[in-house]
Amino acid sequence: MYDIDEMKLRRLDLTVMLIFLGLMRRQKASDVASDMGLTQSSISHALKRLRDIFEDDLFLRRPFGLEPTAVALALEPQIRSAVETLNSTLASQRRFDPEQTEGVLRIGALDYVLTTLFPKFIERVHIKAPNLRVTARSMVRKDAYEALIAGEIDLAVGFYWDVPDRLEVQPLLTDGYSVVAHAGHALVSRPPSLEFYLKARHLLVSPGGDLDGLVDQTLAARGLARHVCVNVPLFMPALAILASSDLVSTLPTRLVELFAKNFDLAYQPVPIDLRTLKISAVRHARDAKNPLHDWVTAELSHSA
Repeated sequence: MYDIDEMKLRRLDLTVMLIFLGLMRRQKASDVASDMGLTQSSISHALKRLRDIFEDDLFLRRPFGLEPTAVALALEPQIRSAVETLNSTLASQRRFDPEQTEGVLRIGALDYVLTTLFPKFIERVHIKAPNLRVTARSMVRKDAYEALIAGEIDLAVGFYWDVPDRLEVQPLLTDGYSVVAHAGHALVSRPPSLEFYLKARHLLVSPGGDLDGLVDQTLAARGLARHVCVNVPLFMPALAILASSDLVSTLPTRLVELFAKNFDLAYQPVPIDLRTLKISAVRHARDAKNPLHDWVTAELSHSA
C-alpha cells in the first residue's frame, strides 16, 4: 500500500484533497469544477500539485476521461479518511453564523423537491445566508447515496429508503397522492371508483424508466392491475402531458395542489390506500455534527 508520509501530508490542504476525491469519483475535471464551484484552471493547478507531491501521474487521460493510476487508487481511502476526520473536527469547533457563511452548498434532489420545497428554501437562504451559493443536481436514489459517500454532495433530499449505514436520515415532511388529469376528464369530475380508475390510461413518473411503481405493487397485492402506457422521468413534464392528453396520473398531492391551476388540471382522491410519501434529508455520518447541515435541514423543514 502507498502510505502518505508526514512531509507529504503537510503539503496537502482540504481543497486539494477534495479535488482529488472528486476526480476519483467523476473522472472529469470539468465535472469536478462544476460540483465544487471552481474553475477548470483551479482543478488543473491542484492536479499538478498532487502529481508533484506524490511523484506520480495519478490520473491518465483516456477517451472517457481520467483514469486513476495504482498510486491514486491506493491513496484514495487514506485521503478520504483524512478529509472526514478534518471535516468532523472543524464542524464541531466552529460557531455557525448563517450571515457569515460562504461557499457552495451541494444538494442532490429530484424535481418534486426542486418545485415544492426549493422556492421557499432558496428565498430563506437568500435572506439569512446571502453569501452561500446553492447548486442542485438531479439524481436517483442510488446515485445520491454514492455521491454522498464520495463527498460530491452535502445533502440528498427526496424519498429515500434502504439507506446505507454510513448515511443519516432526517425526516422533513410527508405527502399523500391524488389522481390527476386535465380539467375536463371524466375521471376527475368526482371521486372515481376503483373500477373507473383501473380502466383509465395511466402516466407514471419514474426516473428509472419503469412502467410499474408503488400503485402497481399495491394493486398487484390485491390481484388487480392498471394500464400504464407512458413513463416520464420528471414531474413537471408529466403535468404538461396530462394537460394535453386523456392520460391520468397518480402524483404527490403537494405538487398537484401547487401546479394544478397552472396546467388546467383537476384532481381527486386515489380510490386505493397507498403508503405515505416520506421526504427526508440524507447526509453522511461524517457530517453528523456539521452546523451548516443542521441549519440547512431546519430551513428545508420550515420551507415545507
